[in-house]
Amino acid sequence: MLTWFFKLPFLVILMGMSGVAMLLPMGHAFRISDFLTARVFFQTGLMIVLLTVLIGVATVNYAPRNSARSHLIALLGAYIFLPVVLAYPLSLLIPTSSYFALYFEMLSSLTTTGATVFENPASVSEPVHLWRAFVGWLGGFLMLVSAVAILAPLNLGGFEVYGDGPSGTRTQGQAQIKAADATERLIKFTLRFGPIYLGATLVLALALLISGERAFVALVHAMSTLSTSGITSGDSLDSGFRSELLIFVFLIFAVSRLTFTFEGSFPSIKAIFKDHEFRLAMALVAILPVFLFLRHWLGAFEVNEQENATAAFQALWGAVFTTLSFLTTAGFESESWHAARDWSGLHTSGIILVGLAVMGGGVATTAGGIKLLRVYALYKHGVREMQKLTFPSSVGGSGKAARHIRREGAYVAWLFFMLFTISIALTFLALSLTGLSFASSLAFAVSALSTTGPLAGAVLENGVAYSDLGGAARSILAGAMVLGRLETLAIIALLNPDFWRP
Repeated sequence: MLTWFFKLPFLVILMGMSGVAMLLPMGHAFRISDFLTARVFFQTGLMIVLLTVLIGVATVNYAPRNSARSHLIALLGAYIFLPVVLAYPLSLLIPTSSYFALYFEMLSSLTTTGATVFENPASVSEPVHLWRAFVGWLGGFLMLVSAVAILAPLNLGGFEVYGDGPSGTRTQGQAQIKAADATERLIKFTLRFGPIYLGATLVLALALLISGERAFVALVHAMSTLSTSGITSGDSLDSGFRSELLIFVFLIFAVSRLTFTFEGSFPSIKAIFKDHEFRLAMALVAILPVFLFLRHWLGAFEVNEQENATAAFQALWGAVFTTLSFLTTAGFESESWHAARDWSGLHTSGIILVGLAVMGGGVATTAGGIKLLRVYALYKHGVREMQKLTFPSSVGGSGKAARHIRREGAYVAWLFFMLFTISIALTFLALSLTGLSFASSLAFAVSALSTTGPLAGAVLENGVAYSDLGGAARSILAGAMVLGRLETLAIIALLNPDFWRP
C-alpha cells in the first residue's frame, strides 16, 4: 500500500496528507465537545482522502521524464492549489468570510508567513486556530524536506552559494542525493528529519506546558516556533520570560541548516558553533540588542529611570528575543519589547525589524528572507575587496571553500539579493496602486516576501491589518508569499528553456 502511495505524483500525495491532517483539529474539537466542528473536519478529511484515492488510481502509472523538474513544479503547484483544499472546512465553519479570504489564510499558514485575516482571534474557535498552526507546521516541514531533496540537487535555495567549494563530505553528500530519484530523496529525508522535527515540537510543547501555559496554547506556540510561522491563537505567552526563553532556544533551529537539516552524520556542537550562519546570527543577536539597549538607556536619563534595574533588564531581554524572532522570520514580539519604550519613552524604529526579516534565517530551514549564508558571502566578498584596496597584490587564503564563497558564492548571492529587492519594489508598487500608503505598502511587501506575517502589525502604527485589505491587495500578497517561500531563483529556473529539455 505504501509503495503504491509513494508512486503517486507529489501533489497528489500532499493532497492525501492534507485530508489525513484534518484528524488533529477533529480530535481537539471532539475533546472540547464541539461536535459540529469535529464533524466538519472529519467529513472533509474523508472526502479529500477518497478524492485522492480516485485521482491516485488514475495517475498511479504516471512517470515523469525528469523527476526533479516534476517535483519542483509540484511544489509550486502545492503552494498555489493546496490552500483551496485546506480552506474548505473553514468555509463551512466561518460562512461570514469569503472563500478567497480563507484561501489567503491557508496560503499564509502553508508558506509559514503567519498573516491572518481574522481581526478578532477570540471570535474563532480553538480547532480552527489549531488547524492554522498545524498547516503552518506541516508547511515548515514541507520546506525542510523539499530544500534538501528538491532544491539542493538543482543548486537552488541557497545551496548555490556553496557550489562544489566546501569539504569532500559536502561534495559526497551532494553526489548521493543527485544520484537518487527525487521521490527516493523525499522519502529518505522525510524519514530522517520527521522524528527530529516532531520530537523537538513535542519537547517544546511539554516545556511550555510545564512553564505555565495551557496545553492547547503550548502546542500552538510550539508548532509556530519550529515552523517559524508566528501563528498564535490570540493568547500571549502566559508565563512571560520563561516561555520566551524556551522559544528563544528552539528558534536556533532556524538559524543554521546544521542544527536540523544535515545531509551526513549528526553534526557536533563544535561544527555548529563554527558554522558561518550560526556565528553571523549570534553576532547580530549579541550586538544589535546592545545598541538598542544603550539608546533606551540614554533616553531613560530624561525621565530619571536609568537606575531602574528591572526595567533595564526587561528592555535588554526584549531586544534580544525580538531580534532573533524576526531574524528567523517567526515574528514573535517579546512582552518586554514595549517595556523598553515605557522605560525610556523612546520608540524603536520599525526599520530594524524590517532589516532583520529581509536578512532571514539559515539555508534549508523553515525561515524565509534572503538567508544568512548569502549575507555572509556578500560580507566576505566586501571584506576581501577592502583588503585588495589596501594591498592590491595580496592573495586571499582560508582554502578553496572560502575562496569559492567570496567569489562565485558572492556573485550568485548578489544576483539573488538584487532579485529580492526588485521583487520588493514591484510588490510595493503594486500595493501602492491599490490605495495603500507608502509605509503600509512597504511593510506588507516585506512581510509577504520574507514570510514574516506579524511584521506588518509590528511596524505599522496606523492599525492597518490584513483584514482591512481588499481583494486586489490580498491577491498581490498571495503571489508575493509564494514567491518569497519558493524563492525567485526557483521560479526563474522553471522559466529557463534548458530546464525543460530532456
